[in-house]
Order: sequence, then C-alpha cells, then structure tokens
Amino acid sequence: MEEGWPTCGIGSEIAAILMETEAFDYLDAPLERLTGAEVPMPYSITIERLAVPQVENIINATLRVCYKKK
Repeated sequence: MEEGWPTCGIGSEIAAILMETEAFDYLDAPLERLTGAEVPMPYSITIERLAVPQVENIINATLRVCYKKK
C-alpha cells in the first residue's frame, strides 16, 4: 500500500519487478496494487479520505487476494 498514484510510483515499480521476475513463483496470489486515487491531492480534509487508501480499502484488498468475498 502506498499513498502515491497507481502509475509511475515506487510501489507499482516494485510490483512490476516482482511479477516479471522469478519471484512470482514464490507468491501465493497475484499482486494487487493498493494506491491513492489518480487525482491531485485535495486540500479539503473532508475529501482527502477519498483520495488515499483507508482501512476498509486494505481489508477489502486483502480479502480479494485471499479469494474471500466481503
């Protein structure tokens, strides 16, 4: 998880390297990117929550990777 954008971020680069190399064979499931929304960071605290990953986003992504539905 990172608060950066899904493209051109350090997290997406690490995920790409892991998926392209032999490290993929050691993973139990494919990677899923959990990043901030691809929008400029809002100034308003009330809408900032929509732009960065929250606890419920992390839980939902974890359940998807574990092949469980919420």
